[in-house]
Amino acid sequence: MKLYNSASRQVEEFVPVKKGKVGMYTCGPTVYDYDHIGHGRKYTYDDLLRRIFLYQGYEVNHVQNITDVGHLVSDGDEGEDKLEKGSRKAGKTAFEVADFFTEAHFVSMDKLNILRPTTSSRATQHITEQIELVSKLVEKGFGYDTPEAVYFDVTRFSRYASLFGRQALEDKQTAVREEVHTGEHKRNPADFALWFKRVGRFSDHQMHWDSPFGDGFPGWHIECSAMAMRYLGESFDIHTGGEDNLPVHHVNEIAQSEAATGKPFAKYWLHYAFLTVDGAKMSKSLDNFYRVEDVEEKGYNPLALRYLYLTAHYRSPLNFTWSSLSSAQTAYDKLVEFVKIHKNKGEERTGLSKEKLKKIDQYRDRFLAALGDDLAAPAALAVMWEMLKSNIPDFDKLELLLEWDQILGLDLANIGVEVVPEEIHKMGVDREVLRRDGKFVEADNLRMELEKLGWAVLDTSTGTRYKKLKGI
Repeated sequence: MKLYNSASRQVEEFVPVKKGKVGMYTCGPTVYDYDHIGHGRKYTYDDLLRRIFLYQGYEVNHVQNITDVGHLVSDGDEGEDKLEKGSRKAGKTAFEVADFFTEAHFVSMDKLNILRPTTSSRATQHITEQIELVSKLVEKGFGYDTPEAVYFDVTRFSRYASLFGRQALEDKQTAVREEVHTGEHKRNPADFALWFKRVGRFSDHQMHWDSPFGDGFPGWHIECSAMAMRYLGESFDIHTGGEDNLPVHHVNEIAQSEAATGKPFAKYWLHYAFLTVDGAKMSKSLDNFYRVEDVEEKGYNPLALRYLYLTAHYRSPLNFTWSSLSSAQTAYDKLVEFVKIHKNKGEERTGLSKEKLKKIDQYRDRFLAALGDDLAAPAALAVMWEMLKSNIPDFDKLELLLEWDQILGLDLANIGVEVVPEEIHKMGVDREVLRRDGKFVEADNLRMELEKLGWAVLDTSTGTRYKKLKGI
């Protein structure tokens, strides 16, 4: 398995920290609102990566955080806590808002057939670990206490300016999340908050806890370091996130984690490109903010959306359109139909020539090689379609498809065998007799009668098949 490591900016061979085991930390949702289809793309690729490792026989410990504590989000110099804002808007507590959208997150992810994390860690349930990490950083001289917050001094971490190949420290843009709150007692503009105190404009912050630094709440970055090390250890294999996490959030994670432990934090860093809608950034103001449920309401299968995600490499932008989703739905339907047909036929393997056995092995090798080359899902899909159009036996096509779907996650194995009622089957047999006798008008009338009963008759090279019509 080769992966593009954002830390080294090159493709590297994956070598686990512990043989036979993979520790993954994947940035999860900030639960002040519903997930949109851009989030779905990121989580689908997390899932694909995990499924590949499982297929390869690794024991995977997948940790995903739930950011359910309010933090500042870039919105001018004043900043804004969207959980607190959502609380006021809904007339509920910030805790209630976080609980509601946490559940909504998992409902959406289940629709995309995304495996639930080994550990789903909520920031509010790990305040003790965060306070302990802040205390350690202060003791080591990396953190400093001020009247409004405890900050991390970025100048004390020598590699800070060069992480992920960034430019000099003075060129770092700080107008993101809590960095917008400059703080009159900051030593450096790029210093970031480890712990906010419940004073000044935060005096009525709903979420707050006692700490050695005073009543308050954690900064955004500290939760990921604390929870990743809690469940994966001080050094682990893979950390993923959106490309927007790279310049600040993940830089700060590395700095505070390695400053506290003196050890490397995550070995491999994967960052996913954005999804746009009709070429524009997703925004409620542009009326192009779509959820998985919106896709479903328009008659599309959420797994067709998952298929669409896989048609673009994770480091390449993906432009969502309803037309592209329709094409993905068509492709997904073809896969479903293929599985239904050959499950119904109950085929068994027959003796294969050495040539066809070799071809099957070659298809499997090519499929896995594509995914092993930095998760090249589009190339893997191309191999899949080539295999399905090949001259290897249908039984082996089905077997390969279902094997590969353990990784692709399109849930093809759970497609049920369509049971054709005895009455329908008898009418179909009568129609075939009429056709053989050249009575095509009568046969066509019988076909129309079958359609009225909700069944389409499909004449194929392998015989007559029946398909249940939707809505009948």
